[in-house]
Amino acid sequence: MSEWFANGQSIDTVDIRDRAVQYGDGLFETIAIRDSLPRFWPLHVARLQLGCHRLGITATDDAKLAADLDKALHQCTIDTTHCTAKIVVTAGSGQRGYRRSGAAKASVWVGVFDSRRIPASTYKDGIDVRLCHLRLAEQPQLAGLKTLNRLEQVMACAEWDDTDIFEGLMLDAADRLICGTMSNVFIVSANALKTPAITRCGVAGIMRQHLLAIIVDAGIDCEVADISVDEALAADEIFLTNSQFGVLPVRRCGQYAWSKYPVSRRIMELAAQNSVPECRI
Repeated sequence: MSEWFANGQSIDTVDIRDRAVQYGDGLFETIAIRDSLPRFWPLHVARLQLGCHRLGITATDDAKLAADLDKALHQCTIDTTHCTAKIVVTAGSGQRGYRRSGAAKASVWVGVFDSRRIPASTYKDGIDVRLCHLRLAEQPQLAGLKTLNRLEQVMACAEWDDTDIFEGLMLDAADRLICGTMSNVFIVSANALKTPAITRCGVAGIMRQHLLAIIVDAGIDCEVADISVDEALAADEIFLTNSQFGVLPVRRCGQYAWSKYPVSRRIMELAAQNSVPECRI
């Protein structure tokens, strides 16, 4: 179930001329709502504003964004103690053609969704993942952003229908591990942490950003660098991060399996101590 709002008013339709519909011209943020409050709101706003700047969309006022989200959470009928919000910012409506009209005004839509809770057993036992065949295309100008163009992720998710597979891991054309379809990836080798650089493609997730900060504060080194798929599969541990579920250890990827997650557990406890209580097991 979802409910959508624009300018504090409930909506169930959008303008067919909007560039989000015509060209995927815009960005979005998916935000965990816990106890009726948006988790990591400043990080989400900062990434959204960075995306607007990079795409040349007139930046939306931070206070207006916060007010729109607050109104949506108060007006919706969804249980906001544990749900998901989505903010979509588009380049607005305009005439046909790729070139934007200088007079176009950005559109902002706010959605509130039901959110399922991840069972505690999943945090304890880990998840099964697979490698996706589809390769991410390189585009440094868009790397890190959550643009509305998610066809690569849509096509990758269509590669499997096994409900035991929680997530698909995505590579680029050079067989470098980049991210999951909805997550970021960390590997552990000899107790050292490493996460892929998101400089050519992929999304730089908010939970990834949060973890990198608290890991440094805890005195733990984490290298941000290219990771080949072979290096990843040979790692002692792999864990995934996402703004909704926090941190989840990987149990299996194809023929590769892991049964112990000591470092992942430490990172999960750090997350639990820093605003992500669902990671506490």
